[in-house]
Amino acid sequence: MTTTTLAVLVPLLPFLGAAAGLLLGRTAPGYVRPLAVLPSLTSLVLAVLVAVRQGGGQAINAATELTPTGSVPIELSLHIDGFAALVAVLVGVVASCVQIYSTGYLRNDPRYPSYAALISLFTSAMLLVVYSGDLIVLLVGWEVMGICSYFLVGHYWETPEARAASIKAFLVTKLGDVPFLIGLFALGTDAGSFRITTVLGTVASGGLHHPTLVALLLLAGVAGKSALFPLHTWLPDAMAGPTPVSALIHAATMVAAGIYFVARLLPVFQASSAAMVVLAVMAAVTMAGSALAALAQDDIKRVLAYSTIGQLGYMAGALAVGDRGAAVFHLLSHGAFKALLFLAAGVIIHASGTNSLAVMSRMTGLRSRVPDAYWTMTVALLALAAIPPFSGFFSKEAVLGAAEHVATGHTEHAPGSAGWIVLIAGLVTAVLTAAYATRLWLLTFHGRGVEAPDHGKEPRSMTVVLWVLAVPSLAFGLAYGALPDWFDGRDLTPVLTTSVLGTGLALVGGIVTYGAWRHTTLLAPRVPMGAVVAHPDAEPAQVEAEAIASHAPAFGDVAYAPDPADPGRLLLGPLHRHAAVGFHLDAVYNVLFVRPVQAGATLVRFLDREVVDTYVRGAAALPRLLGAAVRRAQTGNVQTYVSALLAGTVVLVVAALLVATGA
Repeated sequence: MTTTTLAVLVPLLPFLGAAAGLLLGRTAPGYVRPLAVLPSLTSLVLAVLVAVRQGGGQAINAATELTPTGSVPIELSLHIDGFAALVAVLVGVVASCVQIYSTGYLRNDPRYPSYAALISLFTSAMLLVVYSGDLIVLLVGWEVMGICSYFLVGHYWETPEARAASIKAFLVTKLGDVPFLIGLFALGTDAGSFRITTVLGTVASGGLHHPTLVALLLLAGVAGKSALFPLHTWLPDAMAGPTPVSALIHAATMVAAGIYFVARLLPVFQASSAAMVVLAVMAAVTMAGSALAALAQDDIKRVLAYSTIGQLGYMAGALAVGDRGAAVFHLLSHGAFKALLFLAAGVIIHASGTNSLAVMSRMTGLRSRVPDAYWTMTVALLALAAIPPFSGFFSKEAVLGAAEHVATGHTEHAPGSAGWIVLIAGLVTAVLTAAYATRLWLLTFHGRGVEAPDHGKEPRSMTVVLWVLAVPSLAFGLAYGALPDWFDGRDLTPVLTTSVLGTGLALVGGIVTYGAWRHTTLLAPRVPMGAVVAHPDAEPAQVEAEAIASHAPAFGDVAYAPDPADPGRLLLGPLHRHAAVGFHLDAVYNVLFVRPVQAGATLVRFLDREVVDTYVRGAAALPRLLGAAVRRAQTGNVQTYVSALLAGTVVLVVAALLVATGA
């Protein structure tokens, strides 16, 4: 079988699995789990074969015209270079792990068939984006991912949080997709083709007429899809969906698509120095702001969501300094440990019965309840904090090294100012990342107080997946010496200066956070044994119900987890309340955009009802009056009708005589 045929089957198999799952989900439920898992696993195997055959060498290209358009052609084309081959393997690994994990996590969910089918469709759409050699075909996968995220984030549609989150994710990403679509049309018009290789050839020859405008239009779509500032606000709210969905979105699909798109079309952005500086600023604000927000979150999944935004900022920063090798290296590394973090968080939430770190911090013995999640999450958090020799150290160091290279003027691929912006923001974020990773680990696994609830042993399908993902989280970074052939020959060897700085700052962040935790823990009141642990914001009726259900001696034995036990509050000080709500960006957008749109809609409704409808009602008034007059004449009395007929006849005769006499 040719490599091209194998590559076509990689996105096709999950699509067929999704179609079969939707058709057979109700009529043959026994086939749902095999149809969810087997196509993803088979697609992964084929993606590995494609990667082996591609081998980091010459890109694989194949194309056929989809349909005559009369102008710019649209082609079904493949373009598989080293980047595409490895990213497809990542998508296959994470999607397969999520499908296997979900068989246990959602084993009693009545909507599991549709959920599994949408996961497969999501996977197929991302693989289409990765392998596509045509911008319009890529756009199809791009938009299919958007609708899949809408349904998956809103999986628990009974809850208002899930409904609101799904709508928000859809609308915010669509807000970026409108200028993105215009940018794609501009590229195709200038190049005379939507074929990616042709577009890049046009850019190289200087045929792009308005590079800054096109790049900024495309960046709007990338900001929405990859949750970069200022269109990142949908991602934390998307945690209302099932945890495996969060793992898939954050690790291998959706948010990875925007970064991958910029990496593939990087010369388009490099054609404009202004666009590169804008991208650098977006990356800097994204990574530093999200890290501060992560340090203030109470929900474990929201901590990880802001963490994803921060790591996407690192990837965007690497692209802003013209190094797509470092960006994709971190994309691959991050995909492994972030999927592990979310899936481990799912196990922890299942075991503790809560998402709240404040409540978990008042539980003891949670790590012994879930040893698999404890050890694997520890590995993933060390990778996130970029502690050597874990994978995150090597990939994050590649980003910082690339920024330092540009900042010191050793390359002309990007403006020096972009290098300094990314380097300084990256180092600051290294401290904050280690701080919130340490905080999450301490509050989750080193609580003091009541015994953690025992919900029994988690299904093996959930725990095995954690250890599978722990391997690349630990060891993938060590492959940096073998990756240059896949990454345009880019040397990924760590640079001494940024390695020492980055690691030292990460250690400082972790140690300071540990000290703050020790301080707040010693000051916090101990929770009496047998008491119910409740969050400070919990409703009294809910707490009382929990106290009764847990056979607490009295309602007075309810321990509210005090916020001062949180080291994040001590570290952030007065900034904490602002960081906890994402620096009020949602409120700002509500004032600047939502309320004006609602006011405009109210005005349009008033004009339609009071002005337009008034004219319509007025136009109908005269016929209605005439009809009423005619209706009064219709009495049903035959004598009246005959009299009227005779009177009319007389009137006509008299009129005729008068006319004749006058003549």
